[in-house]
Amino acid sequence: MVAKTQDSVSLDNLSKRASVYIDPDCDLYLELQYLQSSKLTKCTCFDIQLLTSKGKRPSLKSFQDVQGLIQQGKKRETKIVLRENSWSTNSPIRSQLWPALCGQHHVGKTMLDGFYWDMVNQVFGTTELPDKPIMLPPFVDSTHCLPYHLTRKGRAVADRVVSVLGYACPDITYSPTLYPITSILLHFMSEEECYHCITSLVAPKEKVFITQTKLLYEVTWKTVMQVAKKHAKSSVNYLSSLCNGKKPESIFMDWCWWILGGLPFPHLVRVMDCFFHEGIKVFYRVSLAILILFHKHATASNSELDADTIKNDIDNALPKFCKNIPVSPTKLLRTAFSIRALSSTYISRVFLKTEMLLKSKSLLSGTKQLVRSRSSDNLPTSQSQINVQMMSHTLTIRELFTLWSWLPVRITMYQPVLLYTTEEHGCSLTTFYVRVEQHEPTLLMIKTCNNEVFGAYCSSRWYERNLKDDRGQRQAYFGTGETFLFSLYPERSKYPWVGIEGDTGLGHASELFMAADSKMITIGGGEGQAIWMDENIRFGKTDRCQTFNNPPLCASGDFEIRVLEVYGFVGA
Repeated sequence: MVAKTQDSVSLDNLSKRASVYIDPDCDLYLELQYLQSSKLTKCTCFDIQLLTSKGKRPSLKSFQDVQGLIQQGKKRETKIVLRENSWSTNSPIRSQLWPALCGQHHVGKTMLDGFYWDMVNQVFGTTELPDKPIMLPPFVDSTHCLPYHLTRKGRAVADRVVSVLGYACPDITYSPTLYPITSILLHFMSEEECYHCITSLVAPKEKVFITQTKLLYEVTWKTVMQVAKKHAKSSVNYLSSLCNGKKPESIFMDWCWWILGGLPFPHLVRVMDCFFHEGIKVFYRVSLAILILFHKHATASNSELDADTIKNDIDNALPKFCKNIPVSPTKLLRTAFSIRALSSTYISRVFLKTEMLLKSKSLLSGTKQLVRSRSSDNLPTSQSQINVQMMSHTLTIRELFTLWSWLPVRITMYQPVLLYTTEEHGCSLTTFYVRVEQHEPTLLMIKTCNNEVFGAYCSSRWYERNLKDDRGQRQAYFGTGETFLFSLYPERSKYPWVGIEGDTGLGHASELFMAADSKMITIGGGEGQAIWMDENIRFGKTDRCQTFNNPPLCASGDFEIRVLEVYGFVGA
């Protein structure tokens, strides 16, 4: 049974064009190759017809193979399988694979069957699809509500899923990629499964999948631009030479739409196979691959593109290239994953530095209100001063004002709260973790028996000491470049991450922010530890370290702790 097409095209031509053809009046999933066996026949959103290319197929892994790797926690092996197995676009594997991939990122209890429909009833008063268009949440960008060939009814289902998500997650303020990803998911699963997948992606355990604020959306394209300048340098230089004096920023602003809005559906589906496991870093790599392939194709001797054509429509050059990309999905992914020295750590470092710069410069609308938490003299406002006066049992107000001026601007909006102090809660690392580990960020302050006062602003949860990498091994160090050290007495100094000023050349040694286990806590590393404390929170030592390029924070290097205080920030 083959769906009708709007334009009468022969099956041979369909095969050659490998495109998706939808009858907009049909409300059934109709997959040519597996209509009888696929779970998709249970759904009622859209109609899809794909004919696979001729020739021998390589032996592909089954869902059971991939599921076994996921259940065993073999993230690296799963990653390799997803990158190398080119399942056809209409393969039934995705109806099981994608929910399993998304589900591994879920935080908290698994949703009970029927939970989604209870939410639908709560929001709309009925589970029947409304006849009138559904009003989408404000975080949706109406110019990028990409349906990917969904029928009218399919689009209504996508609208409903996103609307229920907006009701359940009011903290999402701007997320233009969320709607397209929802539409893609609906091609391979039911409405309820789609909602469960999306909720796992917007609040994942570890990785980033979908940005949810305007600031972070801007950070992504600036990150791509910075990474491309290093790892696709010749391609960026080529594009820049064709910009007629205009900065190439406007080209990179649309980077994610090269993928979500430009790539043919078979290419996009293969990218999503990897994305649902590895996160947004897949999009970063694919965007660089697109740049590299575009440059190679544009400068080839037999290319249909020429410099003048590109110059005349520079803003649309890459999207147009993607729509007719001259390589297979397999070649695109191989190009993306063969870019050398492009580590997740490096991408995270660029991302964090970009985020910090944007916040500090208040480049985006809405950030001006954050600045108001400080006066023109960089001191807390009257309300914040009241909070500060309640804050410490050991530090002077003057010292606290200094410390307040060093905090990230957004954190000064929140009220500090004492989480742990050795004076009240005893000297035990176990108690420290129980009271502190789930808070982010935290402010750790030490007063020694010689009255020295120093500490650290710790950007990540101490719970991250328990997280494991793709190989299943516990990560020795964690945290981000927002972490900094400080000394308040006898010297008054702040020691930020060395990477803020650019590439340090120190490699791994410049990224040793926080480490902890049952026996000790460490902040800063590389040829020394900036702060080290024992399990009894009684003795410690401090040295110069490469992560912060700090001197020892007290003269003797070794110290005995009189008081340790740890603060969190309510609402942060």
